[in-house]
Amino acid sequence: MTYDYVVCGAGTGGSVVAARLAADSAAKVLLIEAGGDDAGEQIDVPQAWLSNIGSLRDWGVTALPSEHLNGRTPLLSMGRVLGGGSSINAMIWARGHRSDWDGYSRAVGDEGWSYDSVLRIFRRIEDWHGAEDRRRRGTGGAIFLQPTPDPAPLTRAVLAAAASSGLPVADANGVMMEQPGGAALTNLRIRDGRRQSIYRSYVAPLLGRENLTVMTGALVTRVLMEEGRATGVLVDVDGETVRISADAEVVLALGAFHTPKLLMQSGIGDRQELGRHGIDVLRHVPGVGRNLQDHVLLRGCTWASPEPVPFTNNGCEASLFWRSDGGAEQPDIHSLLVAAAAVTPEVQAASGEPLATGWSLFPALLRPASRGRVALSGPRACDPVVVDWGALSEPRDMAALVAAVELSRSVGNAEPLSSFRLRESLPGRLDGEALENFIRNAATSYWHQSCTARMGTDDMAVVDARLRVRDVKRLRIADASVFPWVPTGNTMAPTVIVAERAAEMLQADA
Repeated sequence: MTYDYVVCGAGTGGSVVAARLAADSAAKVLLIEAGGDDAGEQIDVPQAWLSNIGSLRDWGVTALPSEHLNGRTPLLSMGRVLGGGSSINAMIWARGHRSDWDGYSRAVGDEGWSYDSVLRIFRRIEDWHGAEDRRRRGTGGAIFLQPTPDPAPLTRAVLAAAASSGLPVADANGVMMEQPGGAALTNLRIRDGRRQSIYRSYVAPLLGRENLTVMTGALVTRVLMEEGRATGVLVDVDGETVRISADAEVVLALGAFHTPKLLMQSGIGDRQELGRHGIDVLRHVPGVGRNLQDHVLLRGCTWASPEPVPFTNNGCEASLFWRSDGGAEQPDIHSLLVAAAAVTPEVQAASGEPLATGWSLFPALLRPASRGRVALSGPRACDPVVVDWGALSEPRDMAALVAAVELSRSVGNAEPLSSFRLRESLPGRLDGEALENFIRNAATSYWHQSCTARMGTDDMAVVDARLRVRDVKRLRIADASVFPWVPTGNTMAPTVIVAERAAEMLQADA
């Protein structure tokens, strides 16, 4: 089996790369996905998105126990289905802050990663159905977007409460991402009441093309190398090993856990880590699997309501972005409205009371100082990945989350929400060690794992500014693992930009 391009992973990044390569050239493209198809109401119906978490459509990776989380082992979900995370996530489109993109540009020495440069890509790919903003928003592209349609009364009250607390209300992907933050209706990938995954937007319209092949139920087990260049991959299909050749390039888009796992099991990584598992070192790239970052989300700030609140759209119709440090130029904390009272089992056990009907504002950390790591448990593809999540290992992250809790409580207890609030259920007036213990029990992944094969120019960088794996020819990465630091907000939109740029680079270098 021989193709020009072999794209590994049909999630957000892989779907974009494969579609752009197949649409814009006669090149033969293979898109490989370990999971199955994306048919079914669980994916299509926005209100059903949580049913995919922990299902067969989720890789279901569990972090190692952490003393910083009171010994807990959070679930680190990632999509295992056509569309990847974009088929099981909350459908929120968040571009990242100006400071993210300008920082990436400086880190890799390439103006093509700057905010103004990627803004042009966003305008080209978006089909925006909201208030006109010609400088920042585009129409007619592949990505249908709209601000939360028909927001619930609770959602409007949260925005009013945020305004009363001093947060400006604006478009979440407009001027707000050039300023210290604000409050906004979430931008959603929902059209006519149905999810719009990246796979459905990019790949599905091209499925009739003879030069595009999509393979499901296929686990990539190794990148094949000859004389320092990638020549193809080995794939496990129904228990049989299939060898697939790539005449042009191999692109990895397996996500922040499985991209470094595949690199290491293919002999590309830190020599000590590979040596522990008897893997021959083809290229010593010590940064592979390092620098793991994620947004930490707290499931625990809840309010009891006089009656059940409707779970409309994705159930997460508004979000807040703000600063833990009043002098900062960009947001580092966040709060997400959730139309349900939801807490972790540990928070519930500590409260000692039944959880009342209500709603939540989930505080979150946007710019973590803590770092984790992805490692191997063995040399075989069936050996699960080992993840030291690393969350809250840096004390300043705890301080920022305390500020995020305070922000959520300030908004949740503001007057505009009085008719939706019987009382604050959790956490109440905790402080000091009690509040920190609450945060450790409430901390969960926002499912924005990234940065484990980061771009850069130093010795710990895994890819360069053109997304080429260090010291390996014809091998690139096009997923969230390449970010030097996790973007501000949900990672789907920034990952699309990575993949759009990857496709442009591959075509330019063909």
